[in-house]
Amino acid sequence: MNVLIVESCADLATLWSRHLMRQGATVEIADHQEAALEMLESRSFDIIVLDLVLRDGGALALADFASYRWPNTRVIFVTNTHFFSDGSIFTHCANACAYLAVDTAPEDIAAMVEHYGRPV
Repeated sequence: MNVLIVESCADLATLWSRHLMRQGATVEIADHQEAALEMLESRSFDIIVLDLVLRDGGALALADFASYRWPNTRVIFVTNTHFFSDGSIFTHCANACAYLAVDTAPEDIAAMVEHYGRPV
């Protein structure tokens, strides 16, 4: 399974990636929108773990681009805010499959990635 983690906090991205790699996933990390866009232009991912509040903004635009470029790629949004806690993220992003708090246990995030990231 190919996973892209887009997270501004390097420590958090590394923690998540280690859990995913233990499950056999191939993981790429981008710490900002532009780096993630470059990766998405050239290759597909089964799933993206995307911080809804990236430091440089643009998480929704990134999810939209992924949906356009790679229609089967799903997105797990993580956030440290209550914005979209009403579930409206699923209305705004067709490829959204989960919405989690950033402090969700890494093994739970890995389980969600395993569940939703299986190739369609």
